[in-house]
Amino acid sequence: MELTRRSVLAGAGALGAASAQEAGAQRLSLAKLQGWEALGYGMFIHFGMSTFVGRELPDGRSPASLYQPDRLDVDQWIQVARDAGMKYAVLTAKHVAGHCLWPSRHTDYTVAKSGHTADVVEAFVKACRRRGLLPGLYYCSWDNHHLFGSLTPSFRQKGERAYTTSLYQSFQTAQVTELLTEYGPIAEMWIDIPEVLGRGYRTFLYQHIARLQPDCVIMMNSGISDQATYNVERNWPSDLIAIERRLPPPTGHVKWREIEGKRRYLPGEVCDTLGKEWFWTEADRPRPDQELAGICRESRRRGVNLLLDVGPDRRGLITGECRDTLFRLRQNAGL
Repeated sequence: MELTRRSVLAGAGALGAASAQEAGAQRLSLAKLQGWEALGYGMFIHFGMSTFVGRELPDGRSPASLYQPDRLDVDQWIQVARDAGMKYAVLTAKHVAGHCLWPSRHTDYTVAKSGHTADVVEAFVKACRRRGLLPGLYYCSWDNHHLFGSLTPSFRQKGERAYTTSLYQSFQTAQVTELLTEYGPIAEMWIDIPEVLGRGYRTFLYQHIARLQPDCVIMMNSGISDQATYNVERNWPSDLIAIERRLPPPTGHVKWREIEGKRRYLPGEVCDTLGKEWFWTEADRPRPDQELAGICRESRRRGVNLLLDVGPDRRGLITGECRDTLFRLRQNAGL
């Protein structure tokens, strides 16, 4: 299932539209980007150390052994996603805690040294291919465990700006290289908190990802905003614009943007949560059906993909309540 074989969304690019002949100065062709847009609906999967710590942003000091799902079933996640009408999925390979869901050779803070040693990234990619979804991976640049002298948002003082050192950046390059060379084709690579990387390294990382997987759509998360205005200094370069916990303006997502003097086609992706939290917590519950259906409909109407987050629980399963909510959502929103 190649992106280029997907049909193009009707009306894609109507806002900020260019002539039919304009190709744009972006890295990927219009056909590839509009093929990604045609996917429309995906599952964001937040799972890892935060699931077991009970906090989205842990300090990175919890022992690897704390991660110990006792009924881990990655195929169940993807089967639920498929049956809910989703066409792709993005897994948090490493989040703020720094714990890695694959046996990275560059740290001991991975599943290989944990209470459950399965390579979750490998299982995820295989399940996506088995179930007919396109696999995507998420990597967080904010890492409270692997500091290498960096100042993360967790530890900065008032008025200080978070940053990463060249040592950390070399570590991130090595890990992203593992993810993009050892698991086959990856449809989307999500880099979170790209502002701590700085423009120079961020540009190198973008180009490195593109060299390793030329057909991969690269997301430098642009954050909590409707993205009517795009922050080049903090987020560029990127193939996509992230719209986190928001929707685009009512007039729709503007896909053609002028960045550094060149016209570029930048599709949008709303990322939002089924409940209130990104990771599963015992108290969190799915939002009302009507609210979720409204997010789905408005995402389509405003011309963006929806990446809806579902957090598997400490067993390593998507709960029945979340599954049933997703199945109702497919019917209610006409997905």
